[in-house]
Amino acid sequence: QVVLVSGHLDSWDVGQGAMDDGGGAFISWEALSLIKDLGLRPKRTLRLVLWTGEEQGGVGAKQYYQLHKENISNFDIVMESDEGTFKPSGLGFSGSAEARGIVKELMTLLQPINVTEVYDNADGTDIAYWMRDGVPGASLHNDINKYFWFHHSQGDTMTVQDPNQMNLCAAVWTVVSYVIADMEEMLPR
Repeated sequence: QVVLVSGHLDSWDVGQGAMDDGGGAFISWEALSLIKDLGLRPKRTLRLVLWTGEEQGGVGAKQYYQLHKENISNFDIVMESDEGTFKPSGLGFSGSAEARGIVKELMTLLQPINVTEVYDNADGTDIAYWMRDGVPGASLHNDINKYFWFHHSQGDTMTVQDPNQMNLCAAVWTVVSYVIADMEEMLPR
């Protein structure tokens, strides 16, 4: 059984792709790194996917889906961060009402950093195939007021990233992925 965390690797000839979507890739990597460093061993596999070809029609995600769809019943949740790593506010979630209730309860663990909201619908080109077929999905919600200042521009460099805000995003990704991976049962479909 798998909990999938992800971001995609974009590179544009006018920018570095640090925010879109280096930040999402980084917090996904950091979540697994933190869990390992803490010596935690969840009941399910945590899998990091760094998607490719998202801007070219999601070809990387489509290929991954084709290779793994026969095991779709073993995918507990698919998570994608693709709107920068600014100050987080919660998760977009797609799934059953019962699963949404579990995720809302889980998000109360993040009250100390004030990131507790569960929004309707997860977004993500790279996880869309899975969600279409009933796998619960989550996407990071954060303050995107400045997102399009940098999106696909020369300004999309590492200087855009605020380490404190990225740490908060990584904390959200870590807590959500670990708790879901360590629950007794998979999220209900």
